[in-house]
Amino acid sequence: PLSRIVKGYDFIGLNVHSFRKNLKYNFKNLKDIYASYKQSKKILKDFNPDVVVGFGGYVTFPVLLAAHKLKIKIVLHEQNVIPGKVNRFLQVLADKIFVSFNESKKYLNPDKVIYSGNPCGVRALNIKSHDKTKLGFSKDKKLIIIVMGSLGSGPVNEKMTNFLKKFKDNDKEVLFIGGKNYYENTLKNIEFPKNIHVVEFYNDLPALMKSADLLITRAGASTLAEVLSTKIPSIIIPSPYVANNHQYYNALDFKNNDLGIMLEEKDLNEESIKENISYILDNKENYDRIKNNLNNISVLDSSGIMYSEIEKIIKE
Repeated sequence: PLSRIVKGYDFIGLNVHSFRKNLKYNFKNLKDIYASYKQSKKILKDFNPDVVVGFGGYVTFPVLLAAHKLKIKIVLHEQNVIPGKVNRFLQVLADKIFVSFNESKKYLNPDKVIYSGNPCGVRALNIKSHDKTKLGFSKDKKLIIIVMGSLGSGPVNEKMTNFLKKFKDNDKEVLFIGGKNYYENTLKNIEFPKNIHVVEFYNDLPALMKSADLLITRAGASTLAEVLSTKIPSIIIPSPYVANNHQYYNALDFKNNDLGIMLEEKDLNEESIKENISYILDNKENYDRIKNNLNNISVLDSSGIMYSEIEKIIKE
């Protein structure tokens, strides 16, 4: 699947996984990491890059070690508020470290850190808005988008489904993007009120976010970068199942800066969903305040900043 995502670029997979509480598994994983390290050295020798850029995750570990061994310049990018283990461990090898959140600076070497924002947000900033009326939505009704990621999220989807079965608000429409598995197995077989529209997937979601009024979503770094770019008020439900509870701290940063509402999964129910939707969409003062805070956030030209700094590193 990843080879399709990076279509047009050479793609090479490495057999690296996260560690578990299983000694036998971890021993095998160490062998795989070492094999990937040797594989990475060969690839880097053949390709001979000026710089290697790591975005965190276990797969970057053997690649960056190989780059260091070959005396190739190293740049890191941290997408979450709390840096991941690999980026924290390998920061000593890095020439520069780019961060998506200002808050991340205190966890890393301040002499190396540059606040660049997230490159994912730049595309969303420049993309043309979709006309919701041409997609069948009313211009007079407020549009809510609910999406929990490309594969959806079982527990959240179930609670959203139960809520939406009863959500017959005449002033609001909902586009519920359920993800492939949940849509095929559940959603397409349910009869929802007329103001609820369910789909498996929506291509170019940021373009629709620009013409919507509220987004209910997870707190992944790329998603939040798109929220900042499209300036859409959001109810953010951090996934409790990700490493180092990254999404919680991403969502908390939004909450602390009054850029949206954080609703933890443990507090998610029909009543809390309804209350939080009403808090934003039925109270003009709340909506305008959050919208104004989003509008006051400058979305950086992340790719341009990174490109410029990497050029400097190459010339050093």
